[in-house]
Amino acid sequence: MKLLKRLFRFIFKILIWLVICSIGLVFLFKWVAVPVTPLMIIRNVKKTDVNDKGWEHKWVSIEAISTNLQKAVICSEDQFFLKHNGFDFKAIEKAYENNKKGKRLKGASTISQQTAKNVFLWPNRSWLRKGLETYFTFLIELIWTKERIMEVYLNSIEMGPGIYGAEAAAQYWFKKSASNLSKYEAAAIASVLPSPLRYKANPATTYIESRKSWIVKQMGYFGVLKYSKSKEKQK
Repeated sequence: MKLLKRLFRFIFKILIWLVICSIGLVFLFKWVAVPVTPLMIIRNVKKTDVNDKGWEHKWVSIEAISTNLQKAVICSEDQFFLKHNGFDFKAIEKAYENNKKGKRLKGASTISQQTAKNVFLWPNRSWLRKGLETYFTFLIELIWTKERIMEVYLNSIEMGPGIYGAEAAAQYWFKKSASNLSKYEAAAIASVLPSPLRYKANPATTYIESRKSWIVKQMGYFGVLKYSKSKEKQK
């Protein structure tokens, strides 16, 4: 009985320390650039779906990323990003209903959820990872601003074979900096995000051209991009 109590006490202490460490890590990345993600390491170790140079990744500030790209990913990936608290419950409900019918709905995962997964977790799907994704999504929405979430997202997401982040993607696909991307170039990069190892932003296929046009149209409806200033600016 004593041994069992000790075991439970030991497990409880480990869980407490894991929570403390995870919160500390989220606070650290509130200001510090994310140097590497689990996916970068996994891809590189497996040596699959990467370019000859390994991975390309250069962190840049949100000011150095064109608002065209910021708007493009919001319009293509998560149109309620600035309004929700990390979870799009309507999209989740639709995904659940479609899953019951044997269908698959893209876009149920928000930008906040994708950021949590990319920065803190592994890519494989499981109930454990989904639970941890929910936990980290809650933390970053609580501790970071929307602008910081977007900054981390656009600096860590996979945008091509071995290409991570907006700056590397802009250089790889269009030979220019992320700050100078046009609407259609930004839309082209956003178009490949659902499957960056399958699609090419440039030269674009008929499907990607169609996606680009749709995204640019949505960007026109979106208007001016304004992040909430309700939290302290993190620069």
